[in-house]
Amino acid sequence: MEPLTTAAIAVGSILATKALEKTGEQIGETLWNKTGQFLVTLKKQSPHIVAAIEKAPEQPLDYGKVITEVESAAKVNPEVAQAAQELAQAAKAEPNPKLAEILAMPNLEKLADKIGMVVMSGGTGNIQNMSF
Repeated sequence: MEPLTTAAIAVGSILATKALEKTGEQIGETLWNKTGQFLVTLKKQSPHIVAAIEKAPEQPLDYGKVITEVESAAKVNPEVAQAAQELAQAAKAEPNPKLAEILAMPNLEKLADKIGMVVMSGGTGNIQNMSF
């Protein structure tokens, strides 16, 4: 899995887990644990990003910035990279159909590709006006 795709799936998983939790949906223990482990590991490297993720969706989240920050943290800290990879794998293996639906909208691989193009072209990574 490409680093941006892994970061996008990890962030999407956290937000989807939060959304499902609010609606009373159950998720598997493995995904729940991997989400917590990822946030704890990321918080050591980027506490401001974890704070932004934890405030979503009540406060708007710049997904592009968050995903690129997660990718950057993963590049310098192998623990963050490993935790993101494990979370992405747990999310893909989660049997909850609602989670699969959330993670498919928008297609996170396309999202990661778009963010990568914006970052490489010197843009801000803000994807609010991008089309898929």
